[in-house]
Amino acid sequence: MFDLPSLLCCIRAAIFDQPLTSAPVEGQGLPPPRGNGVIRSSMNLRSIFSIFSSDLAIDLGTANTLVYARGRGIVVSEPSIVAINKITQKVEAVGNKAKEMLGRTPGNIVAIRPMKDGVIADFEVTEKMLQYFIQQAHNGKQWVSPRIVIGIPSEITQVERRAVEDSAYRAKASEVYLVEEAMAAAIGSGMPITEPYGNMIVDIGGGTTDIAVISLSGIVYSKSVRVAGNELDDSIAQYCKRKFNLLIGERTAEQIKMEIGSAAPLDEPKSMEIKGRNLIEGIPKTITVSDTEIREALSDSISTIINAIRVALERTPPELSADIVDRGIVLTGGGALLKNLDVRLMQETGLPVSIAEDPLSSVVLGAGAMLSDFELLRRVRWDGGVLPS
Repeated sequence: MFDLPSLLCCIRAAIFDQPLTSAPVEGQGLPPPRGNGVIRSSMNLRSIFSIFSSDLAIDLGTANTLVYARGRGIVVSEPSIVAINKITQKVEAVGNKAKEMLGRTPGNIVAIRPMKDGVIADFEVTEKMLQYFIQQAHNGKQWVSPRIVIGIPSEITQVERRAVEDSAYRAKASEVYLVEEAMAAAIGSGMPITEPYGNMIVDIGGGTTDIAVISLSGIVYSKSVRVAGNELDDSIAQYCKRKFNLLIGERTAEQIKMEIGSAAPLDEPKSMEIKGRNLIEGIPKTITVSDTEIREALSDSISTIINAIRVALERTPPELSADIVDRGIVLTGGGALLKNLDVRLMQETGLPVSIAEDPLSSVVLGAGAMLSDFELLRRVRWDGGVLPS
């Protein structure tokens, strides 16, 4: 509970535009956001609303957005899609409802994915989507201004990072902290990142694959390639177009990947009926595809991911390489669920490979863990470097 003097001080600072000191007290909240030691939210009334808001961790993914509320766990898990009315510019639907509209909207409504390759492609739509998810996390309450930890890819530019930060502030966040997704995924997967041993994590999301070697709460080496789940879907759609003259939508391509897609031969062959439009005749058509054909479609994209992992292994210091030989590689993210990807990676690298217990939620669970461990957040936020005390 907040005592009365602290509450009055917060209200006074918000109304009269007076800065609050930012030195954190251990166990009593998050550190100040990146800057000159002045809490940015003291510049407006958000500091009042933040008292009545939950601290949130957000995995702002290309394919899905997950929100973790401190003390309650994951409260939102929906696709990163927004349906906008082009005439009124109003939001018609967000998340699951908007995904159902993909490829089925009338001329005045467009379903948009505001995130592309792990970064913001449409600033205004991302802001509206974030605002919707933040309100959902607070059971629809309007007057909320939470502190937020957001996961970002490791190799995005300063401009792209600032776009994520600004978008969150415009969505009424009071304070924003950025952490690298690979680090958050490692924490969420239960890896002992604070120990002096090498830990290798491969987070295959929707837009990017983040690879990192972590030791002593710091990232020794990191690499991000913009080949991941969405690229796999596109490879399947292009393969069907090239080989069968069949045009399929992205939802169908994703369904094919999930049902019969694989990185290595399956124990039992699988096939699937798919429906699309014949490009020559221009009429709907149904064909049957096998897991072997889909594996062929995915081969180039999977090879790109494996090559990036090999480069990471080559650039890892020898002592940490020895640790990785013993501990292996941990796969996380939605792409880790591709059938036999761990088997293929094991064959290519000769190292033990395991899949995180909850690969889809690893990033947001790791970011959520930082909400209650601000000392760890101080060390790994923004650029993964250790910050001075």
